[in-house]
Amino acid sequence: MGNKEIRLIVSGGGTGGHLFPGIAVAEAFLDRYPGSRVLFIGTGRQTDARVLANRKFETASISSQGLKGKSMVQRLSALLQLPLSTFSAMRLMRRFRPQLVLGVGGYVTGPVLVAAKMLGIATCIHEQNSVPGMANRKLGRLVDRIFLSIPGSERYFAEGKWVMTGNPLRRELTDAAEKKRGPKEGLTLLVLGGSLGAHRVNTLMVAAMEILKKKGDNLRVIHQTGRDDEQMVAGRYEKLGVKAEVAAFFTNMAELYSRADLVVSRAGATTLAEITAFGLPMILIPYPFAADNHQRKNGEYLVKGGAAMMFSQEELTEEKLAEQINALLVDEKRRQQMGQAARGLARPDATERIIEQCEKLMFA
Repeated sequence: MGNKEIRLIVSGGGTGGHLFPGIAVAEAFLDRYPGSRVLFIGTGRQTDARVLANRKFETASISSQGLKGKSMVQRLSALLQLPLSTFSAMRLMRRFRPQLVLGVGGYVTGPVLVAAKMLGIATCIHEQNSVPGMANRKLGRLVDRIFLSIPGSERYFAEGKWVMTGNPLRRELTDAAEKKRGPKEGLTLLVLGGSLGAHRVNTLMVAAMEILKKKGDNLRVIHQTGRDDEQMVAGRYEKLGVKAEVAAFFTNMAELYSRADLVVSRAGATTLAEITAFGLPMILIPYPFAADNHQRKNGEYLVKGGAAMMFSQEELTEEKLAEQINALLVDEKRRQQMGQAARGLARPDATERIIEQCEKLMFA
């Protein structure tokens, strides 16, 4: 099948967590079918542009708005925009002529997949989280196939339509995760707040590091802050004399995971899939306002599997966070056990499984 030229549309956006699985699948398609083309249809937001920059994909955006958590006026505006968004998507598809359309999350996927269905194009969605969002729940009735990442999410979809694949990871991550780690100097803590940052995680972390520093811990820190807190976090670490790499957003995640010994993170599904692939122990602080509290449910799966500790943002203090970090830093055996449990929960073949299902849809 490698000599076929495929035209694939991937739709989604708003966060890196939505886009990264789509990128993984798209890159695998281009490797398997040289000369093929991939079009990403997104929101046009800055996050989408940054994540998709310097990739081998064509990009387009359509105007669309979300419905959940909006005022009556905003919801009415979004509903009125739907026909126009769907028409824009149909126009893009007539020009691009895809064999398959894959939705990876975010409200932009709705009109794109409706347009594909109206044009008779094969459709599928990938659900990263333990609890599907409203768009994917509705689209699940419409599309030909649903790819799931976390056990338990299948109860939201019709039997026979879904396949448990796991969360596809970009090749640079899977390749790095398979390599043996070399000798290291000291211990490194990786702090992740998601692609948009997390203010409470940032403030908790710098305060916890102040406590750890007073105890004499010589811990290295790599901290992704999001745009708003980068200067504040960098300044606090510098004042404390902490060896720290701080950035609003990192692109070299494979290298950072390879250097880390422990991760403090939100509980977005794509991030968790990356951490488990590298077999890293983790302390999770789920985003409390995530739709349907899905981040907590994502994390529960890893806590139950012995790979993570999890604390709600409301109950966690800097003293408690410092205490938990310190407990793991001094207990190498426990870190190793949690890391092994994390690797055992990883699904390194997720991309391959999704590609196989897509081929069945396209070449049936």
